[in-house]
Amino acid sequence: MERVLAMILAGGASERLSVLAEERAKPAVPFGGKYRIIDFTLSNCANSGIHNVAVLTQFNPRSLTQHIGVGRPWDLDRTSGGVVILQPFLSRSARDWYKGTADAVYQNLDFVERQKVDEVLILAGDHVYLMRYDHMIHAHRLRDAEVTIAVTEVSPSEVSRFGIVVLDHNERVVAFTEKPKESVSNLASMGVYVFDKEILIRCLEEYGEKGGRDFGSDIIPEVIGKFKVYGYRFRGYWRDVGTVEAYWRANMDLIVDLPELNLYDVSAQVRTVHHGRPPVKVGPKADISRSLIANGAIINGRVENSVIFPDVFVQEDAIVRESIIFEGSTVAKGAIVDRCIIDKQVWVGPGSYLGFGDDMTPNKDEPKNLNCGITLVGKGARIPADARIGRNCKIGCWVRDSDFASKFVTSGESISSRASKRHSVKMPLEEQ
Repeated sequence: MERVLAMILAGGASERLSVLAEERAKPAVPFGGKYRIIDFTLSNCANSGIHNVAVLTQFNPRSLTQHIGVGRPWDLDRTSGGVVILQPFLSRSARDWYKGTADAVYQNLDFVERQKVDEVLILAGDHVYLMRYDHMIHAHRLRDAEVTIAVTEVSPSEVSRFGIVVLDHNERVVAFTEKPKESVSNLASMGVYVFDKEILIRCLEEYGEKGGRDFGSDIIPEVIGKFKVYGYRFRGYWRDVGTVEAYWRANMDLIVDLPELNLYDVSAQVRTVHHGRPPVKVGPKADISRSLIANGAIINGRVENSVIFPDVFVQEDAIVRESIIFEGSTVAKGAIVDRCIIDKQVWVGPGSYLGFGDDMTPNKDEPKNLNCGITLVGKGARIPADARIGRNCKIGCWVRDSDFASKFVTSGESISSRASKRHSVKMPLEEQ
């Protein structure tokens, strides 16, 4: 795959992930106990023999670019090819911030033109899946296609969330509709496209100049019927983790007995930045069932159906159920965390109860994002001792005890920090 350029779109803001993406780009959100979401796309490139990779960033890029670095975990630290970060900039030719997926590539056409490649692989950096891109590119070449779209089957109830593709008996794309209310097809575009290099340049020069911002809504509908556009069926596990519920469920998918997404397959290894940590320590009163526990964690309490990241401390008599707890957080003695997502460096005070009660009132600030019973706690927050926090609550980043008017937070409520995060205790850059 020496004649392929991969361009990973990793710059979009993600309000739907609420506080989890408040201080980091969505592709940099931790996932699965030790990874970042973008690790899956980067690992797919590495496992497919694609070593010429550009990552297009924009919103909150610092932790993402720090994580990628020179690309060593993915064998991208090369003198020829390797990984390059493309951030938006203003110049005589660059007009503005990236306004969409296609506009991001359009503003970097000079970079694309300089690459000695035959195809350009366009990838989303915020999906969770394992895929051999080289197989897709091989199919693209065998069909003499000019554009190939990766598609996967979704539930008919979910078609309104995706771009939906209709294929003929030869697998050629005959229709594409972005987020239709209903459709005769349930084949969703995965946001993975193979373009012949010259076709991509031609399309973006023509439609980009007309204001075409996104591949899904602007570019792909225009190329159907004008070029040879084929579908490539992907039958493995694929999840768009763009909502709180989808993100939580994708993590929970990893703890079943035979997960569809197999992190233990050595032929499709998911690579990430390695930080040397001691082994997991399990105390004499610990009780762990059906969970992922990362190195550096200390478990002295009970953990059920949960994903625990490195350096998490679950103290004695504490209970963690159906939750995800990011790196460096502590659940103090006697605390209960039930169906929550806890960001990094959070202190859950002794005797507190997060995810309390059965009231499923949607969050008043973000009713579309927080409505499935999951409570979020932002990075660096401190939960007071003996607090009772309901469901669908949002506890902001860097919240302190003094930000709580009461120790009882009803379902659907939010707590935000009154002080600027700049005056809070800061974490090292690599831990963000």
